[in-house]
Amino acid sequence: MRYKQFGNTDLRLSELAVGTWAIGGTGWGDVNEKDSIDAILTMVEQGVNLIDTAPSYGRGHSEEVVGKAIASCRDQVTLLTKCGIRWPEEAKYGSSQPIRDSSKAAIIKQCEESLTRLNTDHIDIYLIHWPDVNTPFEETVEALNALKQQGKILYTGISNFEDEELSKLYDLGAIDVVQFAYSMVNRSKEEVLKRYAQKGVYTMGYGGLGAGILTGAIRELPKFEAGDARLGFYDFFEEPKFSKVMELLKTLDQIAESHQVPVAQVAVNWNTQRDFVDTALIGVRNPREAKENCDGTLWSLSDEEMAMINKAIDETVGK
Repeated sequence: MRYKQFGNTDLRLSELAVGTWAIGGTGWGDVNEKDSIDAILTMVEQGVNLIDTAPSYGRGHSEEVVGKAIASCRDQVTLLTKCGIRWPEEAKYGSSQPIRDSSKAAIIKQCEESLTRLNTDHIDIYLIHWPDVNTPFEETVEALNALKQQGKILYTGISNFEDEELSKLYDLGAIDVVQFAYSMVNRSKEEVLKRYAQKGVYTMGYGGLGAGILTGAIRELPKFEAGDARLGFYDFFEEPKFSKVMELLKTLDQIAESHQVPVAQVAVNWNTQRDFVDTALIGVRNPREAKENCDGTLWSLSDEEMAMINKAIDETVGK
């Protein structure tokens, strides 16, 4: 496993992180909890020391699964979860839209709930999941600083913010980490990642395997059930982009064959070899996928292969 220095701290974080959105279950088809726990532990055994989760993933179920998985190895991992999303108290999952709430009271409450589900006394990295336009940034930062002073969180940052919002939080000293969707099939935040990497902020890209489409396992337009998260969140499971991704896969197939490795490992390396992405979040559902993806860090793409992939991306899916 390869590692990157986390800012000016003593932490060195793995270039791969365990992504646990799908582990939350809801909106991702059938998910087996035992397989999920075994997958997390397999990645830790392979040297991954960063686990990403959020209370919005399965309405807390993902955090509960992570808490069970790390019960015997909490001191070996850096734990990242998020705040700023809640549902009406009476609502069942999927029955209403989540509410973006980064008020001080909401964040304090969400942090306590996450600590309980994760069965830990502190959260290493705490990200605001989505921006809340109804709460002043100063109030949000006040909440984060209070939690830091109490030792309940150590570092803070954001996920999914627009540039102007991110800039304001950076000026308020709340940005240790930025996290955006980033993969071969979604480079819309590439310039933002580059800019904050140059500022010395730790950068993370999630969805590195494109919700599975960059593993090569999906070769025909899928028919997901209504409510599946992959339909509402990603544009490449629909035409015309789906066919463009299939064209891109021809280049990945060629490189994978030359190395005698699964296609997913080509995508893993492309993500981790971008010099402005410190850690790539990779979602897994079972130990086989976990081991396969971690093995991708045992080799590297050549400069020529990186250039070949980038050319194919530009000619197919673009940004």
